[in-house]
Amino acid sequence: MRKSTSPQRFIPSSTLSALSLIALAVATAFPVQSAFAQAAKPAGDEAGQLDTVIVTGQRRSENLKDVPLSISAIKGEALDTYNASGQDIRFMASRVPSLNVESDFGRVFPRFYIRGLGNTDFDLNASQPVGLIYDDVVQENPILKGYPVFDVDQIEVLRGPQGTLFGRNSPAGVIKFDSAKPTNEFGGYANLGYGNYNAINLEGAVNVPLSKEWAMRFSGQSQNRDNRVHNPQPTGTKDLEGYHDNAARLQLQYTTKDFSALFNVHGRDLSGNATLFRANIIKKGTNDLVDGFRYDNYPTDGINTQTLTSTGVNARLRWDLDGMTLYSITAYDKAKLYSRADVDGGYGASFMPTMGPGFIPFNAETADGVPDLKQITQELRLQSNTKDPLQWISGLYLFKEDIQVDSFNFDTFAPGNPQNGYAVQHQHAKSWAAFGSINYAVTDAFKLRGGVRYTNDKKDFDAIRTINPFGGPAHTLRTAHPESTNVSWDIGANYTVDKATSVYARVATGYRAPSIQGRVLFGDDISVANSEKALSFEAGVKQDLFNNTARLSATVFHYDVKDLQLTAGSGSVNQNRLVNADKATGQGVEVEFQVNLNRNFKASVGGSYNDTEIKDAKLFVSPCGGGCTVTNPAGPVAGTVLIGGNPLPRAPKWVSNFSLRYNAALGDGEIYAYTDWSYKDKYNMFLYEAKEYTAKSLFEGGLRVGYKWADGKYEVAAYGRNITDKQQVIAAIDFNNLTGILNEPRAYGVQFKLNF
Repeated sequence: MRKSTSPQRFIPSSTLSALSLIALAVATAFPVQSAFAQAAKPAGDEAGQLDTVIVTGQRRSENLKDVPLSISAIKGEALDTYNASGQDIRFMASRVPSLNVESDFGRVFPRFYIRGLGNTDFDLNASQPVGLIYDDVVQENPILKGYPVFDVDQIEVLRGPQGTLFGRNSPAGVIKFDSAKPTNEFGGYANLGYGNYNAINLEGAVNVPLSKEWAMRFSGQSQNRDNRVHNPQPTGTKDLEGYHDNAARLQLQYTTKDFSALFNVHGRDLSGNATLFRANIIKKGTNDLVDGFRYDNYPTDGINTQTLTSTGVNARLRWDLDGMTLYSITAYDKAKLYSRADVDGGYGASFMPTMGPGFIPFNAETADGVPDLKQITQELRLQSNTKDPLQWISGLYLFKEDIQVDSFNFDTFAPGNPQNGYAVQHQHAKSWAAFGSINYAVTDAFKLRGGVRYTNDKKDFDAIRTINPFGGPAHTLRTAHPESTNVSWDIGANYTVDKATSVYARVATGYRAPSIQGRVLFGDDISVANSEKALSFEAGVKQDLFNNTARLSATVFHYDVKDLQLTAGSGSVNQNRLVNADKATGQGVEVEFQVNLNRNFKASVGGSYNDTEIKDAKLFVSPCGGGCTVTNPAGPVAGTVLIGGNPLPRAPKWVSNFSLRYNAALGDGEIYAYTDWSYKDKYNMFLYEAKEYTAKSLFEGGLRVGYKWADGKYEVAAYGRNITDKQQVIAAIDFNNLTGILNEPRAYGVQFKLNF
């Protein structure tokens, strides 16, 4: 594998013309509203106005329409519906334009993709180009990013580089979670759900005012499900895919005239199973499931288990000074993880008396663990709080992470599946940054924004194999010490055309720090990817329509990423390697539309088109080791293929979603029905293209029907997720056989909610 030195490429004029035409079409699509308004509101119906959406993604509370950025917000009933069945954070996939979420580790280690940019690396110190911020604290490690979503006020998805206010490792964007905060009123809720496979989902919160200055909020969630998959083999884990996932959060709020403090203590305790890797479930030469496939049947001879505990504390302090406000955000998070699975996905092997399903070249039973992860962050931020035309923010940020990653191999064919391989990695990362931004209102209608951030990163890494799973020698210590500095910046402008319409444009840069892949359990080398840098252009329109009963947001964008970090497999070896592609490009369109059709019907539609491409004519990788049908041309080294011109992995071109809500008065309450549907286009599972490893498009739907009464105090509902029970391969393991990972099957149940 090697980098090419081809010259930098620019956006073709034809592409610019196409983007300009799209932007013009979007901006002029709704100049005349009266005719459609009459159609949207039947005679005698007065549709209610949409609520103003307030976002904090730019570190201030602002109307979504005034922010020169492509941003989506998820809250309220939508959140309750999406995770009704006990789904983890992956429920967000395709729920807003240009967003995909997946995992090869089950309920831990989610991987996020925005506008096609993400990272398929499965190592437990992997970095991602999508930042995740939970209650103003960066969650850097992937196992911290899977914290359950409960008692959350709002989720914001900020698309495009966020290199100024949020810094490193966010060149694709940021996902921001804001928990419901304590208030001075007593209240809360309790939500109980029961579903198929004896799924029991509990969620609740209680808010207690303790004094004039103090308030407390305690919230928690417990998600539980029985096993739904059985192993008919005499060895290995017998029953799988059950889990117990518990999380809680305690917040204390102290408020006086000029000072406030919010203290947060949270934790998670998960026990269950790792992802099921299913051997030979893909038909050779196609991406179809094999005939006679049964979801509930999983013949295996390996052990499958997964446990995770995490805890964290943070203190968010605020001082209101004369003309400015000082913020201090201090956080400490730690976690432990152990995840073990039968990676070959079957039983036996080609050199054993029996094997299956299908051909199993060799056994592969491994585990990864994090016995020690610690993260400390500190942010100091000073910002103006006046109503002057000029507003500003300045700050300092410190980050420190220490992590140990253990890798184990097991002898599946010996009694008790004993350990026969071990390697360990240590990573110590430090980063600091200084940042600032300004907002200037040139006029009441025209506003400019700009920002800059300097970041300094350093990592110290070592890896060693002490037990060779193949019986050979151990492994001498390997080390790496990458360092980098970067200056990120962004410039944006927002123009208010009229009370209902604003247009914006933005140019922004983003940066991802150097990454290290050190899985030396099956190989002798570690790999280091240099820092990557993104440059993005976007323009859009945001418009309230039909007397604020509808809202449109549309964006066109183009980005270039220099030295893109990619994760390449190693053919028939269970190993990854990091490489830098010379360049990658992406361009597309994002549209969101919400409308109150009348007093009974509300609808929303969202969609995006992401056209991505790896621009490196000389970059080659090893394809699958399990006999897949590769369609890329051969590379310069035997057994490799060229990947230049391929789209980015796990980056569907088309993503869309639709929801429709109906409600009507019934007795002393309200009956409602809510349906939501999402579509995800086909995509490559790996850097190379293969017929078996091209995921099919996926169209899934959900339904929720319920009744509320006593002014919303009580609610009972029935729900269904993936109601068509669509089953297909969404990811794979490619080093051994045609091993696939499936989407979640149909789930259904009932819920009861009490608000007090």
